[in-house]
Amino acid sequence: MTTHPHHHLQLTTVDGEDIVRIELHGDLDYDNADLLVQEATDRLAARPALTDLHLLCADLGAVDSMGLCALLMIARRTAEAGVRLHLDDRPARLERLLTLTGTLGHLTAPPPPRSKTPSAAEESAGAARPSGPDVTT
Repeated sequence: MTTHPHHHLQLTTVDGEDIVRIELHGDLDYDNADLLVQEATDRLAARPALTDLHLLCADLGAVDSMGLCALLMIARRTAEAGVRLHLDDRPARLERLLTLTGTLGHLTAPPPPRSKTPSAAEESAGAARPSGPDVTT
């Protein structure tokens, strides 16, 4: 277990066999959103066989736009790694923020399946994309 104190946010990280749990205590805001992103990124990089990343939000205080961006960045990185992101014990204010911004489903959706090589459809879609600037104005 690792504890990271920082201004108004404290993270407590517990590693399991195929899961990581990060407990958030305090505000997730402009001053410390990078701390959470870095902790999650470090854990994803250190554990390539990781299946689930749990963010325990029961003691989470205020979340500003940078805090929301941090959650979205973590969702992107977990999806890229094929890891399921869980936002556990969400307080009502976080639930309301995620609902109002339309990000609740995005942050709690299962990740796409892991694949080492792109499918034929992905390759043809990539080949069909124009490479120049968009001139449809």
